[in-house]
Amino acid sequence: MSAPEDHIGYWLRYVSNNVAYTFSRSLQGCGVTVAEWIVLREIYKTGKISPGVVAQNLGLTKGAVSKLIDRLVGKNLVVRAGLTKDRRFQEIRLTLPGKRLVPQLARIADQNDDRFFGDLPEVQKNDLIDFLKKIVQTHHLGKSFVTESGRAS
Repeated sequence: MSAPEDHIGYWLRYVSNNVAYTFSRSLQGCGVTVAEWIVLREIYKTGKISPGVVAQNLGLTKGAVSKLIDRLVGKNLVVRAGLTKDRRFQEIRLTLPGKRLVPQLARIADQNDDRFFGDLPEVQKNDLIDFLKKIVQTHHLGKSFVTESGRAS
């Protein structure tokens, strides 16, 4: 019988859990969760976007995105621009504090990657990313497994 350590999945989960935990702890000082960071980054990329498109792009449910946006509005990082009174037809965009925060969070993400993968030669990092992308493509895995709580599901 093989030991857990003999399986690739064991090592992927072990590394993933540690990378995610450390990143989550780093974001706490900025007052955001990993899931909120992902949504902020998506809004930052487009300037303004509908919650439905955020959900589609990130592989999250509309309900999860709605809760995340509510929290980000409460933190004054995002505003809703209502196209109508119906919340299904709104655009969201970053506030000035949100626009200032995203680059700071990106640096934290880069530092976290560097902490765990910085000792790997560039070619090995690229190979690892390529291998993981191939697994995602081969098995038609979704873009994201992040839930509203910021935990992987």
